[in-house]
Amino acid sequence: MATNRRIKVMPIFGTRPEAIKMAPVVHALSADERFEVVITVTAQHREMLDPFLRFFEMTPRYDLNLMQEGQTLADITSRAVSGLDEVLWKETPDIVLVQGDTTTAFVGALVAYYHKIPCGHIEAGLRTGDKFAPFPEEMNRRLIGSLADLHFAPTQSAKQNLLQEGVPAERIFVTGNTVVDALLWTLCRLDNPNLSPLPCPLSRTVLVTAHRRENWGEPMERICRALRRIADTFTDVTIVFPMHKNPFVREVAQRWMGGHPRIVLCEPPDYFGFVRWMRDAYLIVTDSGGIQEEAPTLGKPVLVLRDKTERPEAVLAGVVKVIGTDEERIVAEVSRLLTDERAYLTMQRPVNPYGDGKAAERIKQAILHFFGLSDRPEEFQPPL
Repeated sequence: MATNRRIKVMPIFGTRPEAIKMAPVVHALSADERFEVVITVTAQHREMLDPFLRFFEMTPRYDLNLMQEGQTLADITSRAVSGLDEVLWKETPDIVLVQGDTTTAFVGALVAYYHKIPCGHIEAGLRTGDKFAPFPEEMNRRLIGSLADLHFAPTQSAKQNLLQEGVPAERIFVTGNTVVDALLWTLCRLDNPNLSPLPCPLSRTVLVTAHRRENWGEPMERICRALRRIADTFTDVTIVFPMHKNPFVREVAQRWMGGHPRIVLCEPPDYFGFVRWMRDAYLIVTDSGGIQEEAPTLGKPVLVLRDKTERPEAVLAGVVKVIGTDEERIVAEVSRLLTDERAYLTMQRPVNPYGDGKAAERIKQAILHFFGLSDRPEEFQPPL
């Protein structure tokens, strides 16, 4: 499939996590004269996407601006299909790139298939085995796995998931996760004195994020009740909760935790700020997938507010623990790390099984290999 012209690559994304993880790939491709990069965003999450486009210096050629108040999954899907169909008719890229497990990623892979355009899936092969956990992400990534032509698996276990589903080995490339590329790039720039410090730096800080769709409603109520109890118990601890823009999250957080002297409810900082907050926190409690991948590099214990994770590697390494959303268990597990020094130090080791900062370069080389312009790249080897 060799070509004598520039390879036209269309990265498609629409949310904050996608922007973070796609940025290293966009920059690696843009710096290589063999590629033409056509950035296309759906703006599935408009307010949370735009700051990261600026931060990572990515300028979309196409912006579908899909976000609407009260949008449903069906709304996003239908508008994204129509919008991306028009863009792909106009541009006819050589390959489409999608990242992760969002509705934008699924639709990008689907519309590329409709146009018979190859699709590369960044962060391929993650699985929980439960199609409703997380929802809708688990089915999004399974469907993308059936549609994609190139599978950029972050780890060996992700590769094994794909092999078990019948994906040919020659189409799977173990690259590591690009979030580590983005994190390391950011860490090198954290000495900027204008960056916002972590609120209440004189006390131990528990940094908390919670926003996932499956945690809306009663699970979020349990999470917030547990956090308030922890703040009541530990007078030397401040809980910092940057609130997701979703009103389902904000209303519950403000109702249960608003006004507490040791709970800071705040707007999410930019990526620079959030990396600094992670670096300076005592421990992290989250339902985020990306934070599970970032925090091990920083040596921060992570407690995961989910019943299952598609990222088992850090759990096996002992630096991440899945605790669910039961109120009593959240209180017990956080309290344990705040009172048991041995338990804390066991999880504090800076080891990251997800990447070494070279994932974007491996993805670039894999695309060149697909088009007959490069040897197959060596696989990412996680630390022992």
